Amino acid sequence: MHEKGFSLIELLTAMALLTLLLPPASAAFSELLHSQRQQDSAQMLASGLRSARAAAILHQRTALIHSLEGDWSRGWRIVLDISGKGAQDPENPLLIERQSGGQVMIVGNRPVQDFVRFSAQGNPLLPGGAFQAGTLHVCQADQEYSRHQVVLSRSGRVSLRSEFAEQALCAGSG
Repeated sequence: MHEKGFSLIELLTAMALLTLLLPPASAAFSELLHSQRQQDSAQMLASGLRSARAAAILHQRTALIHSLEGDWSRGWRIVLDISGKGAQDPENPLLIERQSGGQVMIVGNRPVQDFVRFSAQGNPLLPGGAFQAGTLHVCQADQEYSRHQVVLSRSGRVSLRSEFAEQALCAGSG
């Protein structure tokens, strides 16, 4: 009578093949997860900027989206700037807060380094009244380039770009 099953040699051969094939697959899967996290972070930030602009227009008041603890990687808040003091006034109504674990580094150039302020008409304006436009970069780990960029135009339009861009602000990310 012929018994069904695997021999010890067949099992050991299968285990040896798995040992050889799993590390590259694991590294590729890890890279895929990190890439997906970066894309999600960029999309969430773009959505937050659009929400802040919509809130300013809807409420006919200045709305502010600002980074948590001065770091977009940690998340952001949207507040109605009733007092004109922005994030410094805890009495300003909080509309949305999104916290992040800081796993994906996000940095903005000078005009959008810490906040974006939308007027009641939806125009991005600095506190002094000058227009505000800039780019928030979703940085690659340990690289000086970004894979995704959230771009705020002078008109208030928010666009999401997915292209490799050299960016010195990303130096030291990781």
